[in-house]
Amino acid sequence: MSPKLLLNRELSWLAWNERVLALAADTSLPLLERARLCSFFSRNLDEFFMVRVAGLLEQVEAGVPVTSPDAQTPQQTLTEIRERVLQLTGRQTKLWKRDLSEALEETGISVGQIEDCTKQELDELKERFEREVFPLLTPLAVGPGQPFPYISGLSLSLGIFVRDPDSGEERFARVKVPELLPRFLSIGRRGLFLPLERVIRHFLGWLFPKMEILECCLFRVTRDADFELSDEADDLREAVESELRRRRFGDAVRVEITGSASSRMLERLKRGLGVTDEQVYLVQGLLDLSSVFELVGLDRPDLKEDPWFPLTHPRFAGVTSPDELFAAISSDDILVHHPYHAFGTSFEAFVSSAAADEDTLGLKTTVYRTSGDSPLVPALIEAAEAGKQAVCLVELKARFDERRNIGWARALEEAGVHVVYGFPNLKIHAKTTLVVRREEGGLRRYAHIGTGNYHSVTARHYEDFGLFTADPDITADVADLFNFLTGFSRPTRFRKLLVAPFDLRERLIEKIRSAAAAAARGEHARIRIKVNNLTDDAIIDELYKASKKGAEVEIIARSICTLRPGVQGLSENIRVVSVLGRFLEHSRLFVFEAGDSSDYYLGSADLMPRNLDFRIEAVVPVEDARAQQEIKRALDTMVSSNVHAWALKPDGDWQRIRAKKGERARASQTLLMRSVRARQPRASKHTA
Repeated sequence: MSPKLLLNRELSWLAWNERVLALAADTSLPLLERARLCSFFSRNLDEFFMVRVAGLLEQVEAGVPVTSPDAQTPQQTLTEIRERVLQLTGRQTKLWKRDLSEALEETGISVGQIEDCTKQELDELKERFEREVFPLLTPLAVGPGQPFPYISGLSLSLGIFVRDPDSGEERFARVKVPELLPRFLSIGRRGLFLPLERVIRHFLGWLFPKMEILECCLFRVTRDADFELSDEADDLREAVESELRRRRFGDAVRVEITGSASSRMLERLKRGLGVTDEQVYLVQGLLDLSSVFELVGLDRPDLKEDPWFPLTHPRFAGVTSPDELFAAISSDDILVHHPYHAFGTSFEAFVSSAAADEDTLGLKTTVYRTSGDSPLVPALIEAAEAGKQAVCLVELKARFDERRNIGWARALEEAGVHVVYGFPNLKIHAKTTLVVRREEGGLRRYAHIGTGNYHSVTARHYEDFGLFTADPDITADVADLFNFLTGFSRPTRFRKLLVAPFDLRERLIEKIRSAAAAAARGEHARIRIKVNNLTDDAIIDELYKASKKGAEVEIIARSICTLRPGVQGLSENIRVVSVLGRFLEHSRLFVFEAGDSSDYYLGSADLMPRNLDFRIEAVVPVEDARAQQEIKRALDTMVSSNVHAWALKPDGDWQRIRAKKGERARASQTLLMRSVRARQPRASKHTA
């Protein structure tokens, strides 16, 4: 496929973060929601540099003669990334300084300077600095026998030039802003918050008594945080722990410095950190706006969205025992849509019931990301202690959750749960849980297959689907998948499940081609895909071919899409939209309509080479008519959204979709909340 037919992956990701920033600038949103989005923009960008930019820099340094699918060299991509990042972070800085911070001050939340303090507040500040901050500070000077200090990734540091007035000797010194303290120190009772680095700077004389402070600036280092494991790793947990230790000392890939820094200071930091001019980003304002998230936690409901309380799915309403829960699933498949439906009364009730149920003999699950308050881990431990077969596939390589997952794995092993870590070269990304029960007539399996992690916190903030089923073929497939992952075998073709890296891409392509063939015959043909990211060349090529044959293609891509829609003679039948909102759109859905037949699927996989070739992913058919209607209703709502939605243009630009004159505003997530609430039994409970 010609590179001209594809958009650049990295620039597409930056375009997604630009959409996040656009929402932060949307004055129709509550103020602290906008601050939250401003914070997310920075967090997203940090991860982008730690992983994607780090990988490109490694390619440049290694001199590898590779190009991206759109025919860009790593250096060309890095140059474009820098240009876009400078534009976007400049916009973010202006948004914070000229809009958000001023608007917050009008509501009684002031992120201020030391000069804003009254005498009484200065007295309080001095007392608190002496008691809470000063004991944690360690000035590190550079000189003979004192090398440039190691700067940990994403930490804030003060870079200082200090002079001895008696000898005239000058030194560079670094003071780290303590990471375990709040970034914003609340002073007095009028809503004044002082950034911690400004407080430390005010009291630098305490750290360098009888010295002159010539210059002080704030800087922050982003380091390479990605790693790869050898296929020959004998002990996967030990290998991951070793790589985590190495990650702390990854190469610097970006240095953010306050814009007031002198050229002398810039040269000293570049030399000490080993970075080039292209890796330095001057910021004309507050560094690390991800910390603004602290303010979002303030008790100011007047500045936030009305809280949403997830509702119990009607099929689980009134369920009071394991027998009732499993009977509900065995009668018909149940589709839940989080966070509209409660995670606590669906999936968590499923695993808790299995652990407590005397007739349950086995509980198997996967952990990619989970949370401390989730009942999943306690349920596995309870099942193991009761003598049931308890198996957990823990993905130790889940990026930035590796250390937490190692902790879960150890706790589970100590309780007698069979823990499997997977493979060095494959991530277990599938969201699958299997329960085996003793029932009249023999053993029966129950399964949950989802699009999101088994994480009670993100289940309240991420949009995801989950399917509960007792279908013999699907549950047998899930059992076979677990046996492959825990044993030593080659999987055969699954009955109904689509599994990467074995056959997911091929079977999706079969469905795309079926729709294309129907279109060529003049029959109804439509392909609907909802994913986080679409970058797989083979899938994109098939979608182009289907479009040319007349099939209608609708793609909802939250973040990255390298396909070019709307190109005459190629993709004029393809429409790509992106929907953002208070919940992170996270589900992956696939619908293929060819003539009179329709196939519905949901699962864990995005359409990227990493998902299709290097991860264990599970995609399940949704065959229940009611569940299919639920998916259709959700997709219809999202593609018709004219609030917080964007459409992708052939040149790669995203155009915001707005309600036309006289047209009613349609915010998809708001409409879905209303829809779930309207269909809820009055007596039903709700819980997160």
